[in-house]
Amino acid sequence: MIFICIYQKKAVPLRKSLDMRVVVQRCSRAEVRIDGVIAGQIEKGFMLLVGVSETDTRAEADVLAKKIAQLRVFEDAAGKMNLAISEVGGAILSISQFTLYADCRKGNRPSFIRAARPETASPLYDYFNDTLRERYGIRVETGRFGADMKVDFINDGPVTILLDSDELK
Repeated sequence: MIFICIYQKKAVPLRKSLDMRVVVQRCSRAEVRIDGVIAGQIEKGFMLLVGVSETDTRAEADVLAKKIAQLRVFEDAAGKMNLAISEVGGAILSISQFTLYADCRKGNRPSFIRAARPETASPLYDYFNDTLRERYGIRVETGRFGADMKVDFINDGPVTILLDSDELK
């Protein structure tokens, strides 16, 4: 579907789909506990919050995994953010996070209707983590999809970056 913008006199495609979203937080350590037991734990690396919408596919997961693997936000010897996670021996703690799709436009109780249902989101979340492991050789720890998790981490910098697949295509 194309929408013609009268003021700018150009065609602008209407977004039919949402985008896969990841909050990337550089950390000096991170862990996730489920029922008081550590399920995943890392030292230096990234703590990721990963949100999947109903329209996301492996293509969106591939785009985000590549960007995260190549993101140069670790300091080099000169103190400049110039190194990727693999260059510093970092790891990833990846947490599924449907609340990244919270819609707070109406009322005070967020709607999460734009987040993918578990039968769609869980396999894509697993594929995303497996891609980081297998294609990019990064150690990835996770929580458990759908579980009540307690996440503890130290944001290093702080460096926090919001990525969405639609902006990276």
